[in-house]
Amino acid sequence: MKKLALLLFAFVTISASTFAQETKEAIKIYNPTANAQADLDAAVAKAKKEGKHVFVQVGGNWCSWCIAFHNLVDNTPELKKLLNDNYETVLINYSKENKNEAVLAKLQYPGRFGFPVFLILDGNGKLLHTQNSAYLEEGKGHSVKKVTEFLKNWNVAALKPENNKS
Repeated sequence: MKKLALLLFAFVTISASTFAQETKEAIKIYNPTANAQADLDAAVAKAKKEGKHVFVQVGGNWCSWCIAFHNLVDNTPELKKLLNDNYETVLINYSKENKNEAVLAKLQYPGRFGFPVFLILDGNGKLLHTQNSAYLEEGKGHSVKKVTEFLKNWNVAALKPENNKS
């Protein structure tokens, strides 16, 4: 009888645990219903007005690396400040619900590098750089140092001739 009670307790515990995991709300940083072109246009206009570039992160809520990158920036004050001070940020969804194919075609198919993929646009909307995020990884996540270097190397000031004299 003790064995049966123990077995029943184990089954109920495992079932409750599994149910709790399944009902846990998923992290949603990407909006599959967003108008990606309108979001890009607004960010480009704001970047031009403020003398910034546009940082585009393409990915989806299904992508653990996309969520991890978002959390890294959110939880690292110096990265968050660097991004906010130098870029207007846009998240473009790529998922089965909305692949944003027309917008991503205009941006030269960045998904070929995997997800997340990062794009830098200037204040006129011109694509300056596409970054394979795998090159910003170290160990089991993205490297704060590598991401910082990437963001510093593609901000407006970094591309001014007077800042690049030998």
